[in-house]
Amino acid sequence: MKLVVVSAGLSVPSSTRLLGDRLAAAVGRTAEVETQVVELRELAVEIAQNFTNGFPGRALAAAQDAVAGADGLIVVTPVFSASYSGLFKSFFDVLDPEALAGKPVLIAATGGSARHSLVLEHALRPLFAYLKAVVVPTGVYAASEDWGAEGLDGRIERAAGELAALMTGLSVARAPRGTAADAFSAVVPFEEQLAALRPTG
Repeated sequence: MKLVVVSAGLSVPSSTRLLGDRLAAAVGRTAEVETQVVELRELAVEIAQNFTNGFPGRALAAAQDAVAGADGLIVVTPVFSASYSGLFKSFFDVLDPEALAGKPVLIAATGGSARHSLVLEHALRPLFAYLKAVVVPTGVYAASEDWGAEGLDGRIERAAGELAALMTGLSVARAPRGTAADAFSAVVPFEEQLAALRPTG
């Protein structure tokens, strides 16, 4: 199976690319995949030219073919102004609107603060739903403080397992083997938290 990682990271090295690589490696531990990475940074000029002349350059056309022919996608963007980057959106704007129909897609993003973690739900998930992709239930957001901290590895493994299951035609209702415990399973109900604040005596 062919797995394509679309990374919109701009710097070298890039935490966005690093997150994409870690997700791809986790998918590779669950399913046999051939991985190709599309670095949008290298396609920025051709993407802009595609808007003005209506035709993709050679490298952009090859990237579009790779995405259209993939069995599954991992898409990763840095957060700019509380949303995906303009480069990331532009790539999908010049892609054939039917290229992602029915294709499993794992959404991921990086940012400087955990406050932007909902970008997955208010920006990326609606974009790929519009493009008729099958978005895996677990998205992965990595803030600066998440690197090396507890929790990120578990989210990566869970999301990768879900993508691999969709790529191989299995149900995602079953948790993948070796998935770390859900960090949200130990959440204290809000009523109990309020009760704990009441004065005693």
